[in-house]
Amino acid sequence: MSTVRILGIDPGSRITGFGVVDFHGTQSRYVACGCIRAEGENLAAKLGMIFEAVQEVVLTHGPQEMAIEQVFMHRNPASALKLGQARGVAMLAGERKALDIHEYTATQIKQAVTGMGRATKEQVQHMIKVLLGLSQTPQSDAADALAVALCHAHTRSTLAQIERSRRWGQA
Repeated sequence: MSTVRILGIDPGSRITGFGVVDFHGTQSRYVACGCIRAEGENLAAKLGMIFEAVQEVVLTHGPQEMAIEQVFMHRNPASALKLGQARGVAMLAGERKALDIHEYTATQIKQAVTGMGRATKEQVQHMIKVLLGLSQTPQSDAADALAVALCHAHTRSTLAQIERSRRWGQA
């Protein structure tokens, strides 16, 4: 069983969170996290910054897989469109580096790290600190990105167990 490095992305048109974890068997280990602050005079400039920053994170940390939060439609369609564009350039940055990309809903992510699909940001931050044994609570967007990465790690583990069970049943 080998270790896989997972990059989690919490997309945003102003702040995009990223989190990197190593996953081996059922164990996750914190590698890095942070926030990409997109500044610029227009949306195109901000999207370019997100693209370049995600590529830099990939080059720096060398993940094999990327997990990203899906866009949900809330009250403001214009905000959802900007979020979708930020998500798209982040995914393109990962795809350009040949990462295996997986998508999860906010509910799936919260359920995976807190046990509750409607957990608050503070609950997610607390559980990320506990699950990864961090000395300090990460900033909200970075914690959300780490939660995306852990959601993928848990999903990956569960799918591997199902596959082992299926093979065991065929033996």
